[in-house]
Amino acid sequence: MRSELVDSAEFGAETDAVLKHLADLPGYAAADPYEALLLDREDLPDPVLAGERDPRVSVEEIEIALPGRTLQAMVYRHATRPRPIVLWLHGGGFIGGHLRDIEYAVSGIAANGNVGVVSLNYRLAPENPYPAGLRDVHDTLGWLRTNLDGDGRIAVGGQSAGAALAAGACLLARELGTPLPDRQLLCYPTLDLHPDEDWHEWYFGAEANDHVPAFGIPLRATSLAGLPPALILAAGRDSLRPDAVAYADRLHHDGVPTRLVEYADTMHAFLNFPGVLSAGRHAVELIGADLRTAFSARRSSAAGSGERPTPLPRPVPARPHR
Repeated sequence: MRSELVDSAEFGAETDAVLKHLADLPGYAAADPYEALLLDREDLPDPVLAGERDPRVSVEEIEIALPGRTLQAMVYRHATRPRPIVLWLHGGGFIGGHLRDIEYAVSGIAANGNVGVVSLNYRLAPENPYPAGLRDVHDTLGWLRTNLDGDGRIAVGGQSAGAALAAGACLLARELGTPLPDRQLLCYPTLDLHPDEDWHEWYFGAEANDHVPAFGIPLRATSLAGLPPALILAAGRDSLRPDAVAYADRLHHDGVPTRLVEYADTMHAFLNFPGVLSAGRHAVELIGADLRTAFSARRSSAAGSGERPTPLPRPVPARPHR
């Protein structure tokens, strides 16, 4: 397993400033937790924090028609000719989040990776508890193979809860015998049960320990053998860091080529704040470079079972606001 540490003198101070800013924001007046959740879903991202869409890509809104439901998605492309497709899933604890929150990341991955990125609004709990979102991701992977003009190569990735859905969809595809993605990209994933978190019962239900299979809790899978090669990002100041590290170890132990990159002194969800966190900007560059290398290696006969080294990009300065 390749294990790397990305550190910079700016990471700690930037993280402190963002955490203070978030702590100082006024809370929601609604006493009811569900009403507060709905308000949170309607919040538009602050471009000062979230950054802006990469101007090098084109953007198209599409609808993904699946049995019994239609999902909203945005497609970000850097080239007009068919390229690999990356299905990307926002975070939000399975109960919140929206594709509009992560436009800097998905557009930057498309531009830097020379790929098409499909950013998906999967169904959320508590209206649609487990396994609705997982089924959305698995079925969308199949839809993309026949309905989007890629070149046949597909990766799946996401952030936090979205990373859990990406990992779970790979396990589900292996179980069902449907085509596996060529690569999985898991950014600070939640991969185990976390009963102390607010989202846990709304998503899994009260009896999660007894009734949720490994597709929903990937760290509980008996074996991870045969899954796609993985890039896993961890954050040094993230309570979910142990999930990322443990899953990387498990994948490596089960023979899956794995690259673990940890961002020191950085918070959970740092990809949501690239406007003020240089770690987020760096990670977008790194994911893009990783995809270029991975897909180049797969296309050539020299890919074999290993992975060619991908140089770490230098920290990326903030893009000026327009």
